[in-house]
Amino acid sequence: MPNMSLKKNEMPVQSAEKRAHNFKEVALGYTAETAIDEAARCLNCKNMPCVAGCPVNINIPGFISHVKNGEFEKAYQVIAESSSLPAVCGRVCPQETQCECKCVRAIKGEPVGIGRLERFVADYHNEHCTDSTKAPKQNGHKVAVVGSGPSGLTCAGDLAKKGYKVTVFEALHKAGGVLVYGIPEFRLPKAIVEKEVSALTDLGVDIETNMVIGKTLTVDEIFEMGYEAVFIGSGAGLPRFMGIEGESLKGVYSANEFLTRNNLMKSYNPDSSTPIMHAHKVAVIGGGNVAMDAARTALRLGAEKVYIIYRRSMEEIPARKEEVEHAVEEGIEFHLLCNPTRILGYENADDRRDPKNGSVIGIECVKMELGEPDESGRRRPVVIPDSEFTIDLDCVIMAIGTSPNPLIKSTTPGLEVTKHGGLVVNEETGETTKKGVYAGGDAVTGAATVILAMGAGKTAATAIDDYLSKK
Repeated sequence: MPNMSLKKNEMPVQSAEKRAHNFKEVALGYTAETAIDEAARCLNCKNMPCVAGCPVNINIPGFISHVKNGEFEKAYQVIAESSSLPAVCGRVCPQETQCECKCVRAIKGEPVGIGRLERFVADYHNEHCTDSTKAPKQNGHKVAVVGSGPSGLTCAGDLAKKGYKVTVFEALHKAGGVLVYGIPEFRLPKAIVEKEVSALTDLGVDIETNMVIGKTLTVDEIFEMGYEAVFIGSGAGLPRFMGIEGESLKGVYSANEFLTRNNLMKSYNPDSSTPIMHAHKVAVIGGGNVAMDAARTALRLGAEKVYIIYRRSMEEIPARKEEVEHAVEEGIEFHLLCNPTRILGYENADDRRDPKNGSVIGIECVKMELGEPDESGRRRPVVIPDSEFTIDLDCVIMAIGTSPNPLIKSTTPGLEVTKHGGLVVNEETGETTKKGVYAGGDAVTGAATVILAMGAGKTAATAIDDYLSKK
């Protein structure tokens, strides 16, 4: 019998009081009984509108049908036909604005919990399946992938399944890209990422770390090594700042640095070789998922007060609703319709050796109101005159976006970029302006979502296969 409840089954979570002081995963996952009950809410629509909302085109009704019958491993195999990272996507993909927003059940009630079911299925597979994936017979072609983030891993996985010999070149010492350096443990446990990467190496994908393409090797040198095509999925690791006074003070971080040092380098440990300050009062500038991640990380590091400063209202905030709700529950305070104008610091310490010399002591902001819509369609924030106020702080984290690093472009003749620094590509194939070189994900679009990067990786893999099969 179908489950006609208008509401999704709730996702069990750690209590806010407990999770605010640990890095364990917040969401605890469905049980088998809950997953089967939620799957019974799916109407198995013939036209499958949810699939149209998925950037990697997972057969969503197909896998949910197996869940409803208790066939969890079969459900996983359906997902794996389209996605190389199901346990990741089940946790961080914004299903509410993609597949779930297309769900027919959302017309009168809440959509089917597609993301929660995907997570359950992937976790079930990882817990119960001990068979490693067999590498397919190789077809004699070699492809290089630059970057081991979601776009690179997806491209590598799809090509490996077709028999290509794929090598992934990763700049950092650990594979996973933004999945390991950018997303905190409490949202995406790193053991999950390692499991997904291991599945790709079982397919025959080679991963070489500490390889900064543009310095260790150039793209042209990769071709000279016998690779016939290159996919660039190097992400968007160049942080943006506001250009206001005080951004060079001690205690001011980009969210990229703050999260990388905590997630990947474990800088919060007392014996870390790259320690990070334990702040008491922290302001995070921005309203996206990265801002929520940085604020919630600062809280778990022991901050007494954490503020989100965002220049628009809660209705315009770009972070996922779930992440905002979790942040509010954990006690993070939101200063909305506000914008920083200056970061304040100790400027005249008597002793230059004083550890406070040059450190943050506060932030000056102005209040805003929403005016006419700008080019993005959102109402433009306008400064309210004589509305300045100050917040006492000892740490500021800038989470206002990132851009693609220009290193690869500057060392690769023939690659064109947009005015925002993203590589110019054919949207249908991912092909760049240099023959044999493809690109996708944040290296093209700037900072976006994991699932959109994965979709770009799939598109490029199909195009590379078509290109090399004609050689």
